[in-house]
Amino acid sequence: MDQILKELCSIRGISGDEKLVQQKILKEIGPFADSISITPLGSILAHKKGKYPAKTKLLISAHMDEVGMIITHIGKEGLLHFTTVGGIDPRVLAGRTVKIGDQEIPGVIGMKPIHVLSAAEREKTVPIEDLAIDIGASGKEEASSVVSPGDSVTFERIFYENGHTIMSPALDDRAGCAILIFLMRKVEWKYDTDFLFAVQEEVGLNGSKTAAFADQPQASIIVETTTAADVAGMAPENRVCVLGKGPVISFMDKRTIYDREYCRMAFEEAKKAGIPCQYKQAVAGGNDAGAIHTSRSGVRTVAVSLPGRYLHSPMSVISCKDYENAKSLITLMAERIAGE
Repeated sequence: MDQILKELCSIRGISGDEKLVQQKILKEIGPFADSISITPLGSILAHKKGKYPAKTKLLISAHMDEVGMIITHIGKEGLLHFTTVGGIDPRVLAGRTVKIGDQEIPGVIGMKPIHVLSAAEREKTVPIEDLAIDIGASGKEEASSVVSPGDSVTFERIFYENGHTIMSPALDDRAGCAILIFLMRKVEWKYDTDFLFAVQEEVGLNGSKTAAFADQPQASIIVETTTAADVAGMAPENRVCVLGKGPVISFMDKRTIYDREYCRMAFEEAKKAGIPCQYKQAVAGGNDAGAIHTSRSGVRTVAVSLPGRYLHSPMSVISCKDYENAKSLITLMAERIAGE
Protein backbone atom coordinates (compact mmCIF):
# COMPACT_ATOMS: atom_id res chain seq x y z
CA MET A 1 0.00 0.00 0.00
CA ASP A 2 1.01 3.63 -0.32
CA GLN A 3 3.92 4.24 2.08
CA ILE A 4 3.31 8.00 1.98
CA LEU A 5 -0.21 7.53 3.32
CA LYS A 6 1.09 5.37 6.16
CA GLU A 7 3.72 7.94 7.08
CA LEU A 8 1.26 10.84 6.94
CA CYS A 9 -1.19 9.04 9.22
CA SER A 10 1.59 8.38 11.74
CA ILE A 11 2.17 12.11 12.22
CA ARG A 12 0.09 14.06 14.74
CA GLY A 13 -1.41 17.32 13.50
CA ILE A 14 -4.64 18.71 14.92
CA SER A 15 -6.08 21.97 13.59
CA GLY A 16 -3.75 24.83 14.42
CA ASP A 17 -0.80 22.50 15.14
CA GLU A 18 -0.04 21.02 11.73
CA LYS A 19 3.68 21.87 11.58
CA LEU A 20 4.95 18.25 11.51
CA VAL A 21 2.51 17.31 8.76
CA GLN A 22 3.47 20.43 6.83
CA GLN A 23 7.16 19.54 7.06
CA LYS A 24 6.52 16.01 5.80
CA ILE A 25 4.47 17.22 2.84
CA LEU A 26 7.10 19.82 1.90
CA LYS A 27 9.76 17.11 1.91
CA GLU A 28 7.69 14.89 -0.38
CA ILE A 29 6.63 17.51 -2.93
CA GLY A 30 9.74 19.70 -2.97
CA PRO A 31 11.50 17.95 -5.88
CA PHE A 32 8.31 17.89 -7.97
CA ALA A 33 6.92 21.42 -7.49
CA ASP A 34 7.92 24.33 -9.70
CA SER A 35 7.09 26.78 -6.94
CA ILE A 36 5.91 26.57 -3.33
CA SER A 37 4.59 29.20 -0.95
CA ILE A 38 3.42 29.00 2.66
CA THR A 39 0.46 31.14 3.70
CA PRO A 40 0.57 33.05 7.02
CA LEU A 41 -1.71 30.40 8.57
CA GLY A 42 0.54 27.56 7.38
CA SER A 43 -1.20 26.17 4.30
CA ILE A 44 0.98 24.98 1.42
CA LEU A 45 0.34 26.30 -2.10
CA ALA A 46 2.36 24.45 -4.73
CA HIS A 47 2.44 24.91 -8.49
CA LYS A 48 3.22 22.11 -10.93
CA LYS A 49 3.87 22.90 -14.57
CA GLY A 50 2.30 20.63 -17.12
CA LYS A 51 2.96 20.00 -20.78
CA TYR A 52 0.56 22.83 -21.64
CA PRO A 53 -0.65 26.04 -19.98
CA ALA A 54 -4.06 25.55 -18.37
CA LYS A 55 -7.06 27.07 -20.13
CA THR A 56 -8.88 27.11 -16.78
CA LYS A 57 -6.80 27.82 -13.67
CA LEU A 58 -7.33 24.76 -11.48
CA LEU A 59 -6.72 24.30 -7.76
CA ILE A 60 -6.72 20.77 -6.30
CA SER A 61 -7.13 20.85 -2.54
CA ALA A 62 -6.91 18.56 0.51
CA HIS A 63 -6.57 19.48 4.19
CA MET A 64 -3.68 18.38 6.39
CA ASP A 65 -5.27 18.83 9.84
CA GLU A 66 -7.14 16.25 11.91
CA VAL A 67 -9.60 16.43 14.78
CA GLY A 68 -8.23 16.07 18.28
CA MET A 69 -8.23 17.71 21.68
CA ILE A 70 -6.44 20.47 23.56
CA ILE A 71 -5.54 20.70 27.25
CA THR A 72 -7.48 23.46 29.04
CA HIS A 73 -6.23 23.05 32.63
CA ILE A 74 -4.59 20.62 35.04
CA GLY A 75 -6.47 19.55 38.16
CA LYS A 76 -4.90 19.36 41.61
CA GLU A 77 -4.95 15.56 41.43
CA GLY A 78 -2.87 15.66 38.22
CA LEU A 79 -5.70 14.87 35.80
CA LEU A 80 -5.75 16.80 32.52
CA HIS A 81 -8.96 18.52 31.50
CA PHE A 82 -9.56 19.18 27.82
CA THR A 83 -11.91 20.23 25.08
CA THR A 84 -12.24 18.98 21.51
CA VAL A 85 -10.70 20.55 18.41
CA GLY A 86 -13.15 19.83 15.60
CA GLY A 87 -16.29 17.73 15.75
CA ILE A 88 -15.80 14.65 17.91
CA ASP A 89 -18.66 12.57 19.32
CA PRO A 90 -18.06 12.28 23.10
CA ARG A 91 -19.15 8.63 22.90
CA VAL A 92 -15.88 7.66 21.19
CA LEU A 93 -13.60 9.17 23.84
CA ALA A 94 -13.85 7.29 27.14
CA GLY A 95 -11.07 4.76 27.65
CA ARG A 96 -9.07 5.83 24.58
CA THR A 97 -5.30 6.09 24.65
CA VAL A 98 -3.86 9.43 23.53
CA LYS A 99 -0.57 11.31 23.16
CA ILE A 100 -0.09 14.80 24.60
CA GLY A 101 2.17 17.62 23.44
CA ASP A 102 5.49 17.66 21.63
CA GLN A 103 6.88 14.98 23.94
CA GLU A 104 3.93 12.71 23.06
CA ILE A 105 3.22 11.91 26.69
CA PRO A 106 0.96 8.81 26.79
CA GLY A 107 -2.38 9.07 28.57
CA VAL A 108 -5.81 7.50 28.81
CA ILE A 109 -9.14 9.31 28.79
CA GLY A 110 -10.77 8.29 32.05
CA MET A 111 -14.26 8.40 33.49
CA LYS A 112 -16.17 6.98 36.45
CA PRO A 113 -15.79 3.19 36.50
CA ILE A 114 -18.88 1.21 35.59
CA HIS A 115 -18.93 -0.39 39.06
CA VAL A 116 -20.00 2.89 40.69
CA LEU A 117 -22.42 4.14 38.05
CA SER A 118 -26.13 4.23 38.67
CA ALA A 119 -28.44 2.49 36.22
CA ALA A 120 -29.44 5.86 34.79
CA GLU A 121 -25.81 6.97 34.34
CA ARG A 122 -24.98 3.80 32.42
CA GLU A 123 -27.54 4.76 29.77
CA LYS A 124 -26.12 8.24 29.16
CA THR A 125 -23.20 9.54 27.12
CA VAL A 126 -20.54 10.97 29.42
CA PRO A 127 -20.14 14.70 28.66
CA ILE A 128 -16.65 15.95 27.88
CA GLU A 129 -16.53 18.03 31.07
CA ASP A 130 -16.80 14.79 33.07
CA LEU A 131 -13.85 13.19 31.28
CA ALA A 132 -10.16 13.75 32.04
CA ILE A 133 -6.85 12.46 30.72
CA ASP A 134 -4.80 10.41 33.16
CA ILE A 135 -1.02 10.34 32.57
CA GLY A 136 -0.29 8.60 35.87
CA ALA A 137 0.90 11.78 37.60
CA SER A 138 0.86 11.93 41.40
CA GLY A 139 -0.52 15.47 41.39
CA LYS A 140 -0.68 18.83 39.62
CA GLU A 141 3.01 19.63 40.13
CA GLU A 142 4.21 16.41 38.52
CA ALA A 143 1.73 16.67 35.66
CA SER A 144 2.68 20.32 35.04
CA SER A 145 6.33 19.34 34.65
CA VAL A 146 5.55 17.55 31.36
CA VAL A 147 2.20 18.98 30.16
CA SER A 148 0.90 22.55 29.79
CA PRO A 149 -2.48 24.10 28.96
CA GLY A 150 -2.70 24.52 25.20
CA ASP A 151 -0.88 21.26 24.45
CA SER A 152 -2.37 19.25 21.59
CA VAL A 153 -3.85 15.82 22.19
CA THR A 154 -4.10 13.19 19.46
CA PHE A 155 -5.37 9.64 19.31
CA GLU A 156 -2.87 6.79 19.48
CA ARG A 157 -1.24 6.30 16.06
CA ILE A 158 -2.09 2.91 14.57
CA PHE A 159 -2.01 1.98 10.88
CA TYR A 160 -3.32 -1.34 9.60
CA GLU A 161 -3.78 -2.47 5.99
CA ASN A 162 -4.97 -5.92 4.93
CA GLY A 163 -5.10 -5.56 1.14
CA HIS A 164 -8.78 -4.63 1.14
CA THR A 165 -9.11 -1.84 3.69
CA ILE A 166 -6.93 0.66 5.53
CA MET A 167 -7.56 1.44 9.18
CA SER A 168 -5.99 4.47 10.86
CA PRO A 169 -6.71 7.71 12.65
CA ALA A 170 -6.49 10.90 10.56
CA LEU A 171 -7.51 9.33 7.24
CA ASP A 172 -9.66 12.47 7.12
CA ASP A 173 -7.84 13.94 5.31
CA ARG A 174 -4.34 12.51 5.16
CA ALA A 175 -5.70 10.21 2.45
CA GLY A 176 -6.50 13.30 0.40
CA CYS A 177 -3.03 14.73 1.05
CA ALA A 178 -1.43 11.46 -0.06
CA ILE A 179 -3.43 11.58 -3.30
CA LEU A 180 -2.26 15.14 -3.99
CA ILE A 181 1.36 14.08 -3.39
CA PHE A 182 0.84 11.18 -5.81
CA LEU A 183 -0.49 13.57 -8.46
CA MET A 184 2.37 16.03 -7.99
CA ARG A 185 4.92 13.25 -8.38
CA LYS A 186 3.52 12.10 -11.74
CA VAL A 187 6.06 12.61 -14.51
CA GLU A 188 3.46 13.11 -17.22
CA TRP A 189 1.16 15.98 -16.19
CA LYS A 190 -0.85 17.64 -18.91
CA TYR A 191 -1.76 21.14 -17.68
CA ASP A 192 -0.33 23.65 -15.24
CA THR A 193 -2.06 23.07 -11.88
CA ASP A 194 -2.01 24.50 -8.37
CA PHE A 195 -2.18 22.25 -5.31
CA LEU A 196 -3.34 23.28 -1.85
CA PHE A 197 -2.60 21.44 1.40
CA ALA A 198 -4.84 23.41 3.74
CA VAL A 199 -4.69 23.89 7.51
CA GLN A 200 -7.56 24.33 9.98
CA GLU A 201 -10.33 22.74 7.91
CA GLU A 202 -11.86 21.05 10.95
CA VAL A 203 -12.40 24.33 12.83
CA GLY A 204 -13.92 26.50 10.11
CA LEU A 205 -12.17 26.07 6.73
CA ASN A 206 -9.70 28.80 7.70
CA GLY A 207 -6.73 27.61 5.67
CA SER A 208 -8.63 27.09 2.43
CA LYS A 209 -10.48 30.40 2.72
CA THR A 210 -7.28 32.41 2.93
CA ALA A 211 -5.29 30.32 0.45
CA ALA A 212 -7.98 30.42 -2.22
CA PHE A 213 -8.15 34.20 -1.89
CA ALA A 214 -4.42 34.34 -2.58
CA ASP A 215 -4.39 31.76 -5.39
CA GLN A 216 -7.40 33.06 -7.35
CA PRO A 217 -8.40 29.80 -9.07
CA GLN A 218 -11.18 29.56 -11.63
CA ALA A 219 -12.03 25.95 -10.73
CA SER A 220 -11.26 23.56 -7.90
CA ILE A 221 -11.34 19.87 -7.07
CA ILE A 222 -11.69 19.11 -3.36
CA VAL A 223 -10.17 15.76 -2.37
CA GLU A 224 -11.75 14.56 0.87
CA THR A 225 -13.07 11.66 2.88
CA THR A 226 -16.77 11.54 3.62
CA THR A 227 -19.04 9.60 5.94
CA ALA A 228 -19.81 6.03 4.91
CA ALA A 229 -22.58 4.62 7.05
CA ASP A 230 -22.51 1.05 5.71
CA VAL A 231 -22.19 -0.15 9.28
CA ALA A 232 -24.18 -2.23 11.75
CA GLY A 233 -27.67 -0.95 12.46
CA MET A 234 -28.03 1.24 9.36
CA ALA A 235 -30.75 0.60 6.80
CA PRO A 236 -29.49 0.48 3.15
CA GLU A 237 -31.27 3.73 2.27
CA ASN A 238 -29.42 5.57 5.07
CA ARG A 239 -25.89 4.44 4.30
CA VAL A 240 -24.92 7.70 2.52
CA CYS A 241 -22.13 5.94 0.61
CA VAL A 242 -20.48 2.52 0.69
CA LEU A 243 -16.88 1.31 0.88
CA GLY A 244 -15.70 -0.37 -2.32
CA LYS A 245 -18.24 1.34 -4.59
CA GLY A 246 -15.77 3.95 -5.77
CA PRO A 247 -15.09 7.65 -5.18
CA VAL A 248 -18.02 9.73 -3.94
CA ILE A 249 -19.41 12.79 -5.73
CA SER A 250 -21.47 15.24 -3.65
CA PHE A 251 -24.18 17.30 -5.31
CA MET A 252 -24.74 19.41 -2.18
CA ASP A 253 -23.75 19.64 1.48
CA LYS A 254 -24.35 22.09 4.33
CA ARG A 255 -21.91 24.64 2.88
CA THR A 256 -21.82 24.09 -0.88
CA ILE A 257 -23.99 23.45 -3.93
CA TYR A 258 -21.48 21.83 -6.26
CA ASP A 259 -21.08 22.65 -9.93
CA ARG A 260 -23.61 20.48 -11.76
CA GLU A 261 -21.58 20.22 -14.94
CA TYR A 262 -18.50 19.08 -13.02
CA CYS A 263 -20.56 16.49 -11.13
CA ARG A 264 -21.82 15.07 -14.42
CA MET A 265 -18.28 15.19 -15.77
CA ALA A 266 -17.06 13.03 -12.90
CA PHE A 267 -19.48 10.24 -13.79
CA GLU A 268 -18.74 10.59 -17.52
CA GLU A 269 -15.00 10.24 -16.96
CA ALA A 270 -15.50 7.38 -14.52
CA LYS A 271 -17.70 5.50 -16.99
CA LYS A 272 -15.24 5.94 -19.86
CA ALA A 273 -12.38 4.68 -17.70
CA GLY A 274 -14.33 1.83 -16.09
CA ILE A 275 -13.97 3.39 -12.63
CA PRO A 276 -16.80 2.78 -10.13
CA CYS A 277 -18.30 6.02 -8.83
CA GLN A 278 -21.18 6.89 -6.50
CA TYR A 279 -23.22 9.87 -5.38
CA LYS A 280 -23.28 10.89 -1.74
CA GLN A 281 -26.88 10.08 -0.86
CA ALA A 282 -27.33 12.75 1.79
CA VAL A 283 -27.00 16.48 2.22
CA ALA A 284 -24.81 16.73 5.29
CA GLY A 285 -21.49 18.01 6.58
CA GLY A 286 -19.13 20.24 4.67
CA ASN A 287 -15.51 20.63 3.58
CA ASP A 288 -13.09 23.17 2.17
CA ALA A 289 -15.34 23.64 -0.86
CA GLY A 290 -17.50 25.79 1.42
CA ALA A 291 -14.76 28.41 1.52
CA ILE A 292 -13.13 27.93 -1.86
CA HIS A 293 -16.24 28.09 -4.04
CA THR A 294 -17.20 31.53 -2.67
CA SER A 295 -13.70 33.00 -2.84
CA ARG A 296 -13.48 36.36 -4.62
CA SER A 297 -16.03 36.29 -7.48
CA GLY A 298 -16.68 32.53 -7.14
CA VAL A 299 -14.95 29.28 -8.09
CA ARG A 300 -16.56 26.36 -9.91
CA THR A 301 -16.06 23.43 -7.56
CA VAL A 302 -16.46 19.67 -7.35
CA ALA A 303 -15.65 17.32 -4.46
CA VAL A 304 -14.25 13.84 -5.01
CA SER A 305 -14.29 11.98 -1.70
CA LEU A 306 -13.28 8.62 -0.31
CA PRO A 307 -15.98 6.76 1.62
CA GLY A 308 -14.78 6.46 5.20
CA ARG A 309 -16.30 4.67 8.17
CA TYR A 310 -16.03 6.12 11.69
CA LEU A 311 -14.63 9.50 10.68
CA HIS A 312 -13.57 11.83 13.51
CA SER A 313 -12.90 8.87 15.78
CA PRO A 314 -9.76 7.06 17.00
CA MET A 315 -9.86 4.72 13.98
CA SER A 316 -11.34 5.24 10.52
CA VAL A 317 -11.64 2.74 7.66
CA ILE A 318 -11.32 3.27 3.90
CA SER A 319 -11.13 0.91 0.92
CA CYS A 320 -7.84 0.32 -0.90
CA LYS A 321 -9.71 0.13 -4.21
CA ASP A 322 -11.53 3.41 -3.58
CA TYR A 323 -8.21 5.06 -2.78
CA GLU A 324 -6.60 3.90 -6.04
CA ASN A 325 -9.69 4.68 -8.12
CA ALA A 326 -9.83 8.20 -6.68
CA LYS A 327 -6.28 8.83 -7.92
CA SER A 328 -7.28 7.82 -11.43
CA LEU A 329 -10.55 9.74 -11.51
CA ILE A 330 -9.04 12.96 -10.15
CA THR A 331 -6.28 12.78 -12.77
CA LEU A 332 -8.85 12.50 -15.55
CA MET A 333 -10.98 15.30 -14.15
CA ALA A 334 -7.99 17.60 -13.67
CA GLU A 335 -7.00 17.17 -17.31
CA ARG A 336 -10.51 17.84 -18.56
CA ILE A 337 -11.27 20.83 -16.32
CA ALA A 338 -7.90 22.53 -16.87
CA GLY A 339 -8.12 21.90 -20.62
CA GLU A 340 -11.54 23.42 -21.16
